[in-house]
Amino acid sequence: MEILWAPWRMEYILKAKDGSEEGCIFCNRVEQTRDRENLILYRSQHAFVIMNRFPYNNGHLMVVPYRHSGNLLDLEPPEHQDLFALLQLSVKALEAVMNPHGYNIGMNLGRVAGAGIEDHLHFHIVPRWNGDTNFMPIIGDTKVVSEALDKTYEKLVEAIHQLTGEEK
Repeated sequence: MEILWAPWRMEYILKAKDGSEEGCIFCNRVEQTRDRENLILYRSQHAFVIMNRFPYNNGHLMVVPYRHSGNLLDLEPPEHQDLFALLQLSVKALEAVMNPHGYNIGMNLGRVAGAGIEDHLHFHIVPRWNGDTNFMPIIGDTKVVSEALDKTYEKLVEAIHQLTGEEK
């Protein structure tokens, strides 16, 4: 048997159980000014783009409204518009940097629907490539992420700022 080491997963496994973070992870991150450390790629008027620290695939992003709510029906029209503008911006940046063949884009509403953070709405954008599903997740219960988060961050933040014309 071949062993694939993924020590970065232990942080997620332990955090998921210890409950050490008070409050909402999205609210906590966006209140800070350490965007690179928190993997926040872009902030707009009503929402922000953040990388998933424990991605399903390389380039896994989340688009999150600033307002803390787990109810999709609570969103106001300007929030809808901003969220969808950021979804489009995120896809454009992923196209420019990673050239995926497709995407999974969606949100899980409620714990029973798979929401890991059920009290704060967020869209997932997961880039996909032909052949990116292989035996590792099925047989080895392991997902291989082939690029370091900080390297992907640098590429995506540069692409987003080029697309928006804004400086970093």
